[in-house]
Amino acid sequence: MCIRDSKLTAKDFATSQEVRWCPGCGDYAILKSVQKALADVGADPANTAFVSGIGCAARFPYYVETYGFHTIHGRAPAIATGLKLANPELDVWVVTGDGDSLSIGGNHLMHALRRNVGLKILLFNNEIYGLTKGQYSPTSRIGTKSPSSPKGSVDTPVSPGQVALGCGAHFFARGVDTDKVGMSDVLQQAHAFVGTSFVEIFQNCIVYNEDVFANFTERKTAADTQLHVKHGEPMLFGKDRDKGIHFNPETWALEVIDAAESPDDVLVHDEGNAIVARLLIDLHLPVAMGVIYRQPANSFEHAFYAHHPSRMKRTKRVREFIKGPSSWTVE
Repeated sequence: MCIRDSKLTAKDFATSQEVRWCPGCGDYAILKSVQKALADVGADPANTAFVSGIGCAARFPYYVETYGFHTIHGRAPAIATGLKLANPELDVWVVTGDGDSLSIGGNHLMHALRRNVGLKILLFNNEIYGLTKGQYSPTSRIGTKSPSSPKGSVDTPVSPGQVALGCGAHFFARGVDTDKVGMSDVLQQAHAFVGTSFVEIFQNCIVYNEDVFANFTERKTAADTQLHVKHGEPMLFGKDRDKGIHFNPETWALEVIDAAESPDDVLVHDEGNAIVARLLIDLHLPVAMGVIYRQPANSFEHAFYAHHPSRMKRTKRVREFIKGPSSWTVE
């Protein structure tokens, strides 16, 4: 990880490219949040790379003034893994969508998570395939009507958070495109984590799945429908922070209680508790936001080079390798 001495602003991470998403798309807000986060952590554009697959979110590398790779469908985690191994000091971000990462790219995502590669993976979840005109995606809810499911989807949706923890992820967080403050905090913590930081971002697709998250993103009711968790702090929410989350040991479920009446029964957030993290991920209302799970561990690239003779130093040039005994020609 490389940090600059001189302070940059969010504008320094904007490119000259015209940002081309549908008017009102949540990706605009996410882009601004990422550019601001990069400036806030003092990221070095010359030592930062964004890797994407295919989809609306995949245009991201064109709009961030860093190195960028617009790769192939679902393969961004694999390519990003190679990039991180080739240059472990590089800050590598992966931008993907729910279809790109959880359908054709599910296998590559799984291995990046279980290996704990030093990547920051941002999954834009809009519960639809936007680029290909609105087909239902792996995260679409049962009953979602689309060109590929005109009578409503019958598939059980995939939970990005449950997939992450099931694959052995060490960091899982959530944000929403409309919450600039919350997004900034999550992105900075994801950047600081050693290993794979996996962030699910609820993103509104204004054309094909508008307001699918309205039940917890409406400004007037967000305080009562979003639970922003912080390590070591009680799980309180509501306009007056008078509601709390309680763990019921009899049902092994999370419940909403009156925090004023039973303050001692309010659960305190522990980022290292995987069981509670799973319960938080499945909590429908309020929806848990922030860093839900974090368990520090050695990263894949550090473990790899600890046993590699090069010790994170390049031993050969590509031309020398090609001419050496470890390559062959197929005729």
